[in-house]
Amino acid sequence: MFNEIKEIYNLRKNAIIKRLQEFEQVWQQGTEEDIFSEMAFCLLTPQSKAKICWKAILKLKEKDLLLKGAPEQVEQELSGVRFKERKSTFVVTARKFFPVRPLIKQFNPPHLTSPARGEEYNAGIFADAQNGNNIYKCREWLVANVKGYGYKEASHFLRNIGFGENLTILDRHILKNLHLLKVIEDIPQSLTKTKYMQIEKAMKDFAIQIEIPIAHLDIVFWSKESGEIFK
Repeated sequence: MFNEIKEIYNLRKNAIIKRLQEFEQVWQQGTEEDIFSEMAFCLLTPQSKAKICWKAILKLKEKDLLLKGAPEQVEQELSGVRFKERKSTFVVTARKFFPVRPLIKQFNPPHLTSPARGEEYNAGIFADAQNGNNIYKCREWLVANVKGYGYKEASHFLRNIGFGENLTILDRHILKNLHLLKVIEDIPQSLTKTKYMQIEKAMKDFAIQIEIPIAHLDIVFWSKESGEIFK
């Protein structure tokens, strides 16, 4: 399977780099609503399919409900999203953080530019999750303050606005592959903060070993299971 991961990466590397650059553009050139759309999207994704969740976000934007709709109006547009009543409340509650840019900027996130085509990241920057990078403080704040966010959702949001180079999104696809590769002994039933950090560190160590940047490896695993590169 080790070789399979390398083969998938070699085939999809350029597409992965392009996708990560697109995530960066959300922060650099997108509107505040674009950034909030990613925040809301990541509230919808737990135990639901990403494409269905993004389709719901687009419907909400089209009907001018993402920032203005009441919970029951938001819920009506969440067709196919599991636990939509609860999640519609999460979306509405999250509006207190709109606009989002000032919130993220207070943590002074680094401007991390994706490499040019064919150019590698320096794998050494992924060696230590506790390297003092303020993006971790930002993630902690999101987990503590955004109702509906755990470490996976907060990491997903930060990745989708261009700040995910040092973060892992430990969803079922990632955990499954880490288990198959024997990076972790078993798939945990729940992810406490301690367990999340342990697995994140193990995945980063594996990324260095396999010589694939951690942000790229996340998409390799996800696309291996889903058959495509999405969000």
